[in-house]
Amino acid sequence: MRIFLVLICSIALAFAASGAQEQKKEKKPAPKKAAPPAAHVSQPKAKPVGKPTGAGKPTGVSRSAETHKAAGAGKPTGLGKPAKTGKVAGTGKPTGIGKPAETGKATGAGKPAKAATATTAGKFTATGKAKGKPFKAQHYNLPTKTRPTKVTAVNFQQGRHIQGSQNWQGSRYTVFRNYSSQWHDRNWWSGHYNRVVFVYGGWYAWNAGYWIPAWGYAPNAYYAYDGPIYGYNGLPPDQVTANVQSALQQQGYYHGEVDGLLGPLTRAAVADYQRDHGLYTTSTIDQPTLQSLGIA
Repeated sequence: MRIFLVLICSIALAFAASGAQEQKKEKKPAPKKAAPPAAHVSQPKAKPVGKPTGAGKPTGVSRSAETHKAAGAGKPTGLGKPAKTGKVAGTGKPTGIGKPAETGKATGAGKPAKAATATTAGKFTATGKAKGKPFKAQHYNLPTKTRPTKVTAVNFQQGRHIQGSQNWQGSRYTVFRNYSSQWHDRNWWSGHYNRVVFVYGGWYAWNAGYWIPAWGYAPNAYYAYDGPIYGYNGLPPDQVTANVQSALQQQGYYHGEVDGLLGPLTRAAVADYQRDHGLYTTSTIDQPTLQSLGIA
């Protein structure tokens, strides 16, 4: 019995020792695997260590929108082929230099509208040969044997000259520059002029293509205007005036009656026409005005 107990105790001790060894085995940490070499960890075989990240072609940088072709680097924005440099306005064919809008055929140079002639200035540059649209002269039935009452007669002034005529240049205005009101009797006028006609209560003498008032030819003579009146085709002054009134009516300058009287209304219409057509503002019927109207 003692032997049996000893045997059991021995077996129990053996098992206890075995269990202790097992526990020690369990508590012993597992051996660490050797770490692979650095070359095999940092870079795969396809990308060896010789070209580390961040050198030749860095990851995420080779085609980066803000690095590889960054503004101000290889081909910076605004330098290589800038948007507004190739044909910049004001460089290649600058505006206003090559064929400027107001230089090639500028108004007032080649064929000016109303600049070739002076109006009321001292120098007249028009040729006077250009005619307007032809106007067919007519004969008007006018009461020329009666003395007008609707237009006030002008008063005689000895030696009166036409104001401003000294500035009207050219041979066609010589008669205006030289005109001076003169009072003479019938014999004097008849002896100096071979043609004297009676119109609207006054007498007019034919003087080198113009009709002039024959002051003193008859007492109480009537004149609506004291100055020369151009007489084309030998027409008397009343018929010349009536045709001018009609022509000015057609162009919207004269709005009165065609009566053959060179009164204030007619003279104002003539002056407006002359200013608009680059003629001297004589305010009377002269050769350049008749030519411009297409009458003479």
